[in-house]
Amino acid sequence: MLILIILTVLFIVLRPRFLPKQQFNLKTSTTVKQGDLLEELVISGEIDAEEKATLRFQTSGRLSWIGVKEGDHVKKYQGIAALDKRELEKELKKKLLTYMNERWDFEQAQDDKSVRGRRRVDVPGLTDAERRVLDKAQFDLDYSVLDVEIKNLAVEYANLWTPIDGLVTRIDAPFAGTNITAATAEFEIVNPESVYFKASADETEVTLLKEGLSGSLVLDAFPDGKLLGSVTDISFIPDEEETGVVYTVKFDFGSNNPEYRYRLGMVGDLTFITDKSIDVLYLPSRYIVSDNGKKYVFIQKEKEVIKTVVKTGLENDDNTEIISGLKKGEKIYLPQ
Repeated sequence: MLILIILTVLFIVLRPRFLPKQQFNLKTSTTVKQGDLLEELVISGEIDAEEKATLRFQTSGRLSWIGVKEGDHVKKYQGIAALDKRELEKELKKKLLTYMNERWDFEQAQDDKSVRGRRRVDVPGLTDAERRVLDKAQFDLDYSVLDVEIKNLAVEYANLWTPIDGLVTRIDAPFAGTNITAATAEFEIVNPESVYFKASADETEVTLLKEGLSGSLVLDAFPDGKLLGSVTDISFIPDEEETGVVYTVKFDFGSNNPEYRYRLGMVGDLTFITDKSIDVLYLPSRYIVSDNGKKYVFIQKEKEVIKTVVKTGLENDDNTEIISGLKKGEKIYLPQ
């Protein structure tokens, strides 16, 4: 009876260390390695530009001149198109004539009341009627001045200038002589030297990023090249054009874009190192199992395979850091 009790106790104590064959795969194994382990965050996006402008006329009219075509390089404040200004210029001349008439009427009213060269309020003895005549002359003069200024603005608005250096990337109405409205005939200018990478990060990813964080960019168009740079801005509010809670991340890769190598719309992936462990033990994460809040591996000890508790640290997509429980070079079997 005593022998049976001893055997039962030994079986209960030793049973967890000897695993049934179906719990691990003898044909698939790895060894504990030592080196640096990195935790990376990868987010996707596309090339955009800081300096880009969509230009349109503020008034309707007939296009009389177009000075650029798609693909042309333009300088800041360069004129690119104009409306027919003949009618506007004649209207301006009419308003100038009206202004001169009002100016003469105003000066005549001052002469009549002997207040020329002095402020009306300082002249004693004026009746209310005389004061109203002078006020009306002043109002008419001010009104005509505003008319002239408005017509002068209309003439200025009949010209279209680019506010930035860049390339002409789109012209809706490329031919002079066509009639347009204020909502049509758009001209699009993009500065190719102001390109940056615009990426999207969800609410869990954005917490791992900060301005100034260094990273690397690989564009699909140039899979063999890696562009280094850093985060210059992270939006405070989500992008309304995206589904779900997604924030915009601006990444500057320091390129002046020679020969327009990087073009708007090119897509790629940004990679950031968010954590790292130097010179540590690690093994593929798929070789680790969890049970009752603890982590185990199937390790070969001499001629046996036993279940061993391990303490883990940093994890990335492929590997897990081993803090204790294993040694470098030990053979680990894949759990089933």
